[in-house]
Amino acid sequence: MDRVYVCSCFGITEQQVRQHAENGACTPRQIASACKAGTDCGSCVRRIQALLGRGACPRREIAEPVLSALSELSGLEEAA
Repeated sequence: MDRVYVCSCFGITEQQVRQHAENGACTPRQIASACKAGTDCGSCVRRIQALLGRGACPRREIAEPVLSALSELSGLEEAA
């Protein structure tokens, strides 16, 4: 198996970061909470950001319509 390490401080691989993202970790901070990657020297944070990429979070796709609806409701409440 070919392992590409993202975080050498804690031995975290690209595949592990992707798995945490699939489980809902959508930001480098959430990845850090899940596996400590990015919490020691910090040199891997940009690579984690690149792996997460835009739209990499499955929950974000679900949340956007909900947030939009909540925003509309909030606007209605202010008008009342």
